[in-house]
Amino acid sequence: MRILIVEDEKKVASFIERGLREERFAVDVAADGEQALERALSVPYDVILLDVRLPGRNGFDVLRELRAARCRSRVLMLTARDGIEDRVRGLEGGADDYLTKPFAFAELLARVRALLRRDAAEDPLAFSAADLVLNVKTHTVERAGRALTLTPREFGVLEYLLRHPGQVISRTRLSEHVWDENFDPTSNVIDVTVHHLREKVDRDFKPALIHTVRGVGYVLREAT
Repeated sequence: MRILIVEDEKKVASFIERGLREERFAVDVAADGEQALERALSVPYDVILLDVRLPGRNGFDVLRELRAARCRSRVLMLTARDGIEDRVRGLEGGADDYLTKPFAFAELLARVRALLRRDAAEDPLAFSAADLVLNVKTHTVERAGRALTLTPREFGVLEYLLRHPGQVISRTRLSEHVWDENFDPTSNVIDVTVHHLREKVDRDFKPALIHTVRGVGYVLREAT
């Protein structure tokens, strides 16, 4: 899952980014409203953490333009203000949730997961297919009761495939939701990552779950 942090306070942005990366999210950071709009309108972020007090365009202005452009990303507004008027303004403007600074990272993480849960077909903390089980909260993966050791990118790819079972996921979608802005579109890193993931998930087990749809992408399903 890919998240955009829109926060001009470097220490706050760094604190949130570090915590989210430890939870295996792909994270980008924007320091002002213009940069936020440029990124959010070009990348389908799963969640946007949007600070209200930004240089130039404030968070309310950014939110209004995102919704006017039909950006469907979930938006969690962050602000040092605690007035009811600001909360109402944000929610009525299209925000999905509101969190007042200072906040504990555990609460921020819980709210992010709650926003992701709204679009999930099942509990986003535990996904399964056949005898494969992935737990988002504990960062564990098991198949047939055997623990599998995955890299953060492999875990991210598997989680995204499990969130969309039976759907053919293109390399572009994987790059947008699992990798961050440092992704090199000319590289074969996605194919290599999926290859290593399949070695761990499918090599010693049946049925095979991760399949290549030639020229399109990948799909997670029990039948070939």
